[in-house]
Amino acid sequence: MNPPRHIGILGGSFNPVHIGHMILADYIAQFTDVDEVWLMLSPLNPLKEHPEELISDRHRFAMLGIAAQGSPYIKPCDTELTLPKPSYTANSLDHLSRQYPHCRFSIIIGSDNWHIFDRWYRHDHILRHYSPIIYPRPGYPIDADTLPAGVTLVQAPVMEISSTFIRKSIAAGHCMNYFLPQGVNEYIVKHRLYTQP
Repeated sequence: MNPPRHIGILGGSFNPVHIGHMILADYIAQFTDVDEVWLMLSPLNPLKEHPEELISDRHRFAMLGIAAQGSPYIKPCDTELTLPKPSYTANSLDHLSRQYPHCRFSIIIGSDNWHIFDRWYRHDHILRHYSPIIYPRPGYPIDADTLPAGVTLVQAPVMEISSTFIRKSIAAGHCMNYFLPQGVNEYIVKHRLYTQP
C-alpha cells in the first residue's frame, strides 16, 4: 500500500497572491517531504479592519489558479469558501482530512504566527494532527531546539514582499509585473483591481 500523500496547506487572503507566496510554496514542495502545497484561500471577513481592501473571493481565487498554472505540486484550494463562517484553520484541516482520507496534511505558518500559536482556536488539536511547518519571518526568530515534536522549521527564503505593498503600489500607478506570478498582473490590469476609486 502506498504511503499517504503529504499535503502542505498554506492559508491566506492572497490579496493578491505574489511571488513571495509562490517561492515559499515551491521551496516547501521541492525541498521538504511535502508532496504538494495547496494555497487555501481565506474568505472575505466582514469583521476585518479594512474590509474594503479585500477584493472578492472570486477574483482572488482566479488569481491563485493563474499563479499555480504549470506547477505539478502547487494547487489552489477553495475549501474555506465552502465552510461555515468564521473559518477556523482547525476545522478546515479536519474537513480536508475527511474529504481526502488518503492524504496527510500539515499546516504551513510563518514564525510570526508561531509566536502567537497558543491563541489559535484548537491549537493543541492542530499540533497533534497537522504537524506544523514553520517558515522564517523577519523579526521573529525561532530556536528549533524549543519546538515540540512533530513541528518542523524550514529555512525557506525570506521575502519581504507584502500584498499591502503591492496594492498600494498598484493604486499609485506602479507596474508590479515582476512582483506577481506570471499572468496575475495582466488579470489585475484587465479587471482594474486595486486601483484608486
